Amino acid sequence: MDHSTHHTAAGHGHTSWATATKATLHCLTGCAIGEILGMVIGTALLWGNVPTMILAIALAFVFGYSFTLFAVMRAGLSLRAAIKVALAADTVSIAVMELVDNAIIALTPGAMDAHLSDGLFWSALLGGFAVAFVITTPVNKWMIGRGKGHAVVHAHH
Repeated sequence: MDHSTHHTAAGHGHTSWATATKATLHCLTGCAIGEILGMVIGTALLWGNVPTMILAIALAFVFGYSFTLFAVMRAGLSLRAAIKVALAADTVSIAVMELVDNAIIALTPGAMDAHLSDGLFWSALLGGFAVAFVITTPVNKWMIGRGKGHAVVHAHH
């Protein structure tokens, strides 16, 4: 992987939109897997909206962190060090993504009560992911530009 556009831990240099986009897509993938799984589990167990959303958000963080955790462990970090890197790299990105995505779902009329078989459920969820991606990408660009967020991961590749 070409790291020439990434910042060092000190945060010097130029961060490209491509770098920020890759970091955001990485985050979105973990978030989407966790969130969809949480929604499916909560719906299948006939849970209400609040416990289902809590599970979905929790799993979004678990899957989001796990992608980074496994990547840096493959690079040779211990579990303890890898956890620190994952927390530093992904917390803000996942939090922004989940806040935006869940706000859109909550604010879409009928989406909270839609079933997995309803197009409204999937359109609100996917629309939320799309808007969250657009909002989170500049956040990641700003953080990487300061040697924070996903930039922390690249010190360990």
